[in-house]
Amino acid sequence: MHATNTKTQWGQFLPLVTVFFFWGFVAASNDILIPVFKEAFHLSQEQSQLVSLAFYVAYTVGSLIYLAVSRIIGVDLVNKLGYKNGLALGLLISAAGTLLFLPAANTGSFTLMLSGLFIVGLGFSLQQTAANPLAIALGSSETGSQRLTLAGGVNNFGTTIGPLIVSFAIFGAPTSMDRQLSIESVKFPYLMLGAAFLLVAIMLKFSSLPDRPAVQVNEEAGHGSERQSALQFPQLVMGMLAIFVYVGVEVSTASNLPAYMESKLGLQTKDVAPFISLYWASLMIGRWTGAVEAFDLRAGLGKLLKFLAPYLAFSVFLVVNAIAQHELSHFYVYAAIVLILIAADMLSQGNPAKMLGIFSLLGVTGLVIGMSTTGMVSVYAFTSIGLFCSTLWPCIFTLAISGLGKHTGQGSNYLIMMIMGGGIVSWLQGFVADKIGIQMSYLVGVVCFAYLAFYSWKVQGILHTQGIKLGKASSASH
Repeated sequence: MHATNTKTQWGQFLPLVTVFFFWGFVAASNDILIPVFKEAFHLSQEQSQLVSLAFYVAYTVGSLIYLAVSRIIGVDLVNKLGYKNGLALGLLISAAGTLLFLPAANTGSFTLMLSGLFIVGLGFSLQQTAANPLAIALGSSETGSQRLTLAGGVNNFGTTIGPLIVSFAIFGAPTSMDRQLSIESVKFPYLMLGAAFLLVAIMLKFSSLPDRPAVQVNEEAGHGSERQSALQFPQLVMGMLAIFVYVGVEVSTASNLPAYMESKLGLQTKDVAPFISLYWASLMIGRWTGAVEAFDLRAGLGKLLKFLAPYLAFSVFLVVNAIAQHELSHFYVYAAIVLILIAADMLSQGNPAKMLGIFSLLGVTGLVIGMSTTGMVSVYAFTSIGLFCSTLWPCIFTLAISGLGKHTGQGSNYLIMMIMGGGIVSWLQGFVADKIGIQMSYLVGVVCFAYLAFYSWKVQGILHTQGIKLGKASSASH
């Protein structure tokens, strides 16, 4: 499309996306830990959401440590360490966190379990700070957002199989009735995960990933060069709140789903795993659809893949659940809901602001349907939120750092900091659920999506006044 040196570096990109897989695996597995801990430790819905809170607040604490260390040494920490070393160090920190699951499971300590998840999250914070800009830098700036979506698709392969593997490790096969050793059996999948973190850290250390990639500085740098901090850009400050509520609604919708299905549909904890898997697979379905544009394809083939990619992702979900011996027949109807995603994706024409607006309004619609219906209709309405959240991260990330120029790295770190929304909004919804009931507690998510719709409208005007045009190739329009 443009100069050959801006083609995606697939040889370097593929090792990088392994860390995206792990973030997803752990994040979705938390949704199985929540009902397990709730039952084993006799917790309220609000207390059970401390699992999400401990994990996601670690991102913020990690970002603050990162900023403090950068300030003390007088240079950006990841630039000092190198991106590759930053990723490897982040993986080692996460591996250390998984080791806490051994004494935590043996002593049945909820506090130690939370501490382990917190340390895993601390490592993820450093990995995210290095990996997101790196994914954007490994190729043309025009397809950076799509590469981030593609990496997100790999992340969601992790979220799709994570709940199933952890559920299998805790409960055994779906047909088995033994549920006595639930807390004891939590340690095995997490120790395996720790070993995997170590292996990937070694693999990345010896991979061809650049230590200091030539990050393409936006042409808009001229607009922002007189500003002293990333926080002087309104698109970033509003984008920070957007990331907070986006991760919030994405995580809280899933983490409160087991309690909804157990109380309203009478399902047991071990039967909820395939539905949690479907929710996170919905994110994978949307991201595989959005990632089609990361490949330089002919128009006709691109359109065809826009239809094929989501159903390929859906079939991955079906195959994984078939292997796990779950009943599949009630999932086939979901194929029709995927058509809404495809239509919305085409309607947005690759414009990140337009996409954010359309998908946020669909999110409001899905939650309202879920709150006003019963049975499987409500469950599918809630799981469809996964489809509508799927492409929001790259949209918000792209909009928020547009025009930041030399402040892009700092802006990226502030955005990662706001991932704590996943824990705080989940806890808030748990608190609201204890007051007004689990089904109506999804009002919290409606408020989150309403802000995202507002941001999608407002940010266009902000960027316009800075001379930044939006479109599929925003940086090429200068």
